[in-house]
Amino acid sequence: MGLRKKIVLAAALCGLAWGQAGLTTIQDTLFKADGSRFNGTLTIHWVTFDSSNNGTIVQQSKSVSVVNGNLLVQLVPNATAPPPANVYTVTYQSDGREQFTETWNVPSSALPLKVASVRTGTVVVTGGTNAGAAGNQTPITESTIIGLTADLAQRPIKGVGYGTSRVAMVNDAGQIETVVGDVGDCVFADGTTGQCGQATFADAETPAGTVDGTNNTLALANVPLGSSLMLFRNGLYLTPGFDYTLSGSTVQFVAGATPQAGDRLTASYRVDTSQAGNIGGLSGPGLRTATTQVLCSAAGTATSATTLTTLGTCDIPAAGLQPGDRIEVRFTFAHTGTTSGMNLQLNWGGTTVMSRNASTQDSAVTGHAEAGITTGGTQVSVESWGTVLPLIPGIVNAPAATGGITVSLKAAMAQLSSDSVALTNYAVLRYPAN
Repeated sequence: MGLRKKIVLAAALCGLAWGQAGLTTIQDTLFKADGSRFNGTLTIHWVTFDSSNNGTIVQQSKSVSVVNGNLLVQLVPNATAPPPANVYTVTYQSDGREQFTETWNVPSSALPLKVASVRTGTVVVTGGTNAGAAGNQTPITESTIIGLTADLAQRPIKGVGYGTSRVAMVNDAGQIETVVGDVGDCVFADGTTGQCGQATFADAETPAGTVDGTNNTLALANVPLGSSLMLFRNGLYLTPGFDYTLSGSTVQFVAGATPQAGDRLTASYRVDTSQAGNIGGLSGPGLRTATTQVLCSAAGTATSATTLTTLGTCDIPAAGLQPGDRIEVRFTFAHTGTTSGMNLQLNWGGTTVMSRNASTQDSAVTGHAEAGITTGGTQVSVESWGTVLPLIPGIVNAPAATGGITVSLKAAMAQLSSDSVALTNYAVLRYPAN
């Protein structure tokens, strides 16, 4: 066969191979960023899809070598296939590692296409520092994805009080916030915190009711915890089940054991405060304990700064600020050195209730404040004095603390020196309303 015939035959066979019906040719010259030609391998992955000209294309992959930048590959068009089959995933390997990955969306074309005509986006797949060219990317909006906007709307979002490593609560706006409280506090159903339920003792209580030899039913102020009730008549212990029965807070005496006129009855028992919504107390009708509660008691920190610095705080939840409650704050500051005076401050939330300027001769300053909780606000009375600092009383009105309050004690040195001021001790007490 002559040379001319061989060339014609080879050209015809190539034409048949590269002109196969239903395939799109991607032909391009690839370069590196420094202008040199790319050498490597392209691995092309696809998932199963149906093609009108080529039938079912099963999931598979193929590798294409690129020598001196020359890329030539034929693929079945997938532009009209449903996602995710409408993209080819193409990984570029060179210099012994994967460089990056991009996706191709291949339309039907009788003419060869450049890579830029089929590229839909690029991402880094290995530990490179650059993400590669974005190519002809088409952003996908949330609204174009069926159901995404509605699903996102169902998710709770962070509130301004959101934090980590704490118990979460949902605020009135449906946002997630962090419960504020001390380690060891209990969280109540309304998101407030306080002392966990502990037994409160009722000692030497006189049951309510007429003692006349006829009435055999008396009432206790609270419901005793378990079998803790000890009932005495004229100092003699009465046996439960034999002398009386207990139902809730009602004492029912049996026949023959009815208290007589002049008898003295006393009851001692424990009350389960975990039934309450108020810290350390009962919140049901008539079930509030008047026991003093220590909300905070600690030694504070020290400072030598000339700007006011918080040396101690106490967070009081809303459940501990009921109308009729009284909060007492006691504090002691100590001054080290004789070079500078010091500035002291006591704050009830955002209201400054005490601000004193002590001299260099004041080695200590102490005082206390009492906050009376009302339905419309808070009235705080305060007294403070020092080693030479005179006693000064005062009364300040503060807004209602509907969401809880933070008591803070601050201090600063009057001038830059080696002196320091320390909050040696502070305590916050609560006297619940009866």
